Amino acid sequence: MSARQLDLAAAASLCAAAVEAAEARGLPVSVAVVDAGGNLVSFARMDGAEIAGTVLAPDKAYTAVANSTATHELAEAAAPGGPLFGLHAAAGGRFVIFGGGIPLREGGRATGRIVGAVGVSGAPDPADDVACAEAAVARWRRRAGDAPSG
Repeated sequence: MSARQLDLAAAASLCAAAVEAAEARGLPVSVAVVDAGGNLVSFARMDGAEIAGTVLAPDKAYTAVANSTATHELAEAAAPGGPLFGLHAAAGGRFVIFGGGIPLREGGRATGRIVGAVGVSGAPDPADDVACAEAAVARWRRRAGDAPSG
């Protein structure tokens, strides 16, 4: 996997990492990986995953790319009275402001140019979606030659 490129093979590997994390938790989820333009590169839906996840996983990844931040970090700012209130209604309702979408950065670094994002949906608790997405991000960082960081 190139540190600069999110290609199909890399995206499929990231989907697999999220699926492995979900399997370890006994949770059926959907996983999407998008490129820097928010375009779907790879998608996986585990057997028994909820129907909504087929829409929400790609939208979580899209939201993470478009806003340059993890979706769980948008909730407070997008709440009534927050500086991003109404974000959930923007982009035709495509922005998702609960956990499961995390950007992928160049070289796997915690900072740097965003090259894509992963989105996970289907767990009853969004924290589990975040944990599965984080497993994909950790794989991205390892394969890019960087140690995972919190």
